[in-house]
Amino acid sequence: MATIPLPPPDHETGLTEPPTPSGEPAALFQREPAHAAHRFEQAAPGGPEPWRKRLAWLRNLALFVLLPTLAVAIFEYGIVANQYESETHFVIRTAGQSGSANSGLGQLLGLDPNPTTADSQTVVDYLLSHDAVASLERTVGLRAMFRRSEADPFSRLDADAPPETLLRYYREMVHVDVGHEAGITRVGVRGFRPADAQRLAEALLVIGEQRVNEFNKRLLTSRLAAAREALQAAETGVNDSQAALSSLRQSARDIDPERTGAARITMVTQLQSELAQARARLAGMAAAVRPDSPQYVAQTAQVRGLEQQVAAAQASLTGSAQATATGLGRFEGIRFRQELAAKRYESATTALDTAREQALRQQLYLVRIVEPNLPAKALYPKRLKLVATIFFALLLIYAIGWLILAGVREHAA
Repeated sequence: MATIPLPPPDHETGLTEPPTPSGEPAALFQREPAHAAHRFEQAAPGGPEPWRKRLAWLRNLALFVLLPTLAVAIFEYGIVANQYESETHFVIRTAGQSGSANSGLGQLLGLDPNPTTADSQTVVDYLLSHDAVASLERTVGLRAMFRRSEADPFSRLDADAPPETLLRYYREMVHVDVGHEAGITRVGVRGFRPADAQRLAEALLVIGEQRVNEFNKRLLTSRLAAAREALQAAETGVNDSQAALSSLRQSARDIDPERTGAARITMVTQLQSELAQARARLAGMAAAVRPDSPQYVAQTAQVRGLEQQVAAAQASLTGSAQATATGLGRFEGIRFRQELAAKRYESATTALDTAREQALRQQLYLVRIVEPNLPAKALYPKRLKLVATIFFALLLIYAIGWLILAGVREHAA
C-alpha cells in the first residue's frame, strides 16, 4: 500500500495544505481558485469601481453641460443689456373701400381679396428700407439710439458702422408683420431705453403716413395728367375758334355776319318785289300812253333803277370774294368749329372731374389702431428661455454621446 507524504504544517495557521496533484489536472486545480476569486471580487457589492464610474459621469456632466450652461447664464444675466419693445398697429385703407371687402365668404371663394394687402406690403418694404433709415437718422438720431450707454459691448452699434451695417442692425431691432386676413400691420421696435423704443415707433408711423401721402399725390398726378392734357387741348381749340371769329368780324367790319346776310337777303327780296310791280305798271302804261310821254319815261327810269339795285344787291350777296355768301360761309365754318371746341371742352371738363373723383376714391389712408406704448419691462433678451434651451440641448447631446460611448466599450469588451 503506497503512502502519500504530507507537507509540513503551516506555522501561521497550523493547518496542513493538501497535496497538489501533478500534471494537467494540477494546473487546472491551481487556476480555478484564482478565477473564482476574480468572480467574487467583481460581484462583491460596495466596491470602489461603481463609485469611480459615477464620479466620472458627474465630472463629465459638469464639464460638458453644467459649466457651459453656467457660462451662458452669467453672460445673459450679467453682461447682456435689457431691450425694451414698443408695439403699434395700423392698417391701410382706401376712401372707397366698403366693409364687404374683407367678407369671409369672399375670401373663402377667392372672389373678394383684400385690395390693401399689397399697399400694406409696400409700406412695410419702405419702413425696412435704407430710405427709412436715412429719414429716421435725420429726425430722431437713429445711430445715437443704438449706441446708448445702457447697451452692452456686444449689442451696441459700432461708431463707424457703414450704412449697410446700420441697415442690418436696424432690421434686427425693428420687426414688421402684415396680417393677410385683416390687413393689420404690427410694428415692434426694440430699444435700450423705453422712451427710445416708443419714440422710434412713433417716428415709423409718421414716415409711413408721409409715404402714403406721397403715393396719393403720385396717383392723383398720374390719373389727372391725361385728363388735364385733353382739357388744355380743348381750351386751345376754343381760343383758336374765338380768335378766328374775332378776326373775321374785324376784317368784314360786321359784328354778326349771319344777321347781316339775312338782312341783305330780305332787302333783295323786297327790291325784286318792287321791280316786279314797277314792270307791271310799265306794261300797263305801254298800252295806254305813248312811249315818249313823261309818265312812261319816268316809269321806265324807275324800272331801270330797281333793276340796278337788284343787280347790285345780288352781286353783294354772291358776286365777289367779299360777298355776303362767302363771308357767311366762313362765319358758319368758324361757328361750327367753335361749337365743336366747346363740346370738347365740356367733355374734357367732365372727364377731369371724373378722374379726380376716382383718384380721390382710390387714395390710401394709414389708420392707427394701436398707438406706440411706453414699455415698463424689458422683454428681451429671453434669458430664462435661452439658458433652459442651452441646458437641455447640451444634456441631450451629452446623453447621446454617453450612450454611443458605452455601446462602443461594450462592443469592444
